[in-house]
Amino acid sequence: MINTVFWALVVLGVLIFVHELGHFLVARLFGVKVLVFSLGFGPRVGGWTGKSGTQYQVSAVPLGGYVKMLGESDDGEEIPESLWPESFAAQRVYQRFAIVFAGPLFNFLFAVVALGIVFMVGVGEILPVVGSVSEGMPAQKAGVKVGDRIKALNGEEMLRWEVMSRRIKELGEDALVLTIERDHVQFDLKVIPEIKEVKNIFGEPVRHPLIGIGPSGEEEMVYYSVPDALVKGVTQTWMIMDLTVTSIWKLITRVVPADQIGGPLMIAEMAGKTAQQGATSLLFFMALISVNLGILNLLPVPVLDGGHLFFFIIEAIKGGPVTETIQMVANRVGLGLLVLLMVWALKNDLTRLFASEF
Repeated sequence: MINTVFWALVVLGVLIFVHELGHFLVARLFGVKVLVFSLGFGPRVGGWTGKSGTQYQVSAVPLGGYVKMLGESDDGEEIPESLWPESFAAQRVYQRFAIVFAGPLFNFLFAVVALGIVFMVGVGEILPVVGSVSEGMPAQKAGVKVGDRIKALNGEEMLRWEVMSRRIKELGEDALVLTIERDHVQFDLKVIPEIKEVKNIFGEPVRHPLIGIGPSGEEEMVYYSVPDALVKGVTQTWMIMDLTVTSIWKLITRVVPADQIGGPLMIAEMAGKTAQQGATSLLFFMALISVNLGILNLLPVPVLDGGHLFFFIIEAIKGGPVTETIQMVANRVGLGLLVLLMVWALKNDLTRLFASEF
């Protein structure tokens, strides 16, 4: 339990710090005075004051953080005329947009770097070695056997199972020529895929070309150079972003049931488990959560970064800010929705926890 809590605080602490650091650095880039940089909400636990007057602190509730800038809120604070140029309110709309957008952006950049490190350290990639052959499927009819290594597909060298699987899907019902290595002998087999209905990760029925083989699970450690690792990091981050956006849409359209939403307890549990599996697993998990955090913050919900960005876009279009009354009402609605979401996620976490215990 202590180990789980520790790693949950590490994961959340790092990702919150990265997010708020984005806001902080871009605010300072535009000369905006930052009053408070806080990890956590609520009462101040400890911290210090920097030379620029920024109060760096850790607060009691570790489920978020914030950067408070001069002139950021409409709470009636009086700003001395001499400090007005350093206030958030005095900045042009594109500058305020950049400051707010920097938080989610840094979450995406963190994912790229974290995944890049994973690929540099080395990842186990599944080899194209057959571990199972389905009865009555095209591969069995063509003579494929367990233990066969697929060296090529239609003359294209195959080094990874993932690449081979993707190519089969891309080719559809086209006939395939598999170059097989068996007992140190190579030969070709012609296989014609069958279109079958299977369920995707969201439980939806989809039609895919299948030949009826499964991997043996045999892996090879692959180490990438710095440039290649960063390219892979960008590619994987984009894939996670796409999957996250799709998942949110599936939740909205009720394709995925709402009881699949996880909260802080699920994150804590997964953080503890991935930490036990090693540094690379933990980094991958942190990249995944970081992307989710970035995208969720970009949703056009008032009180989130996306809500502020939405108001800035309206301001840029109409040539003036949205009225305080509209912003106040929208923020209250947004806060209510956010609280409901957090309560629902916590309910799901507790349901899963008690189900696993009893």
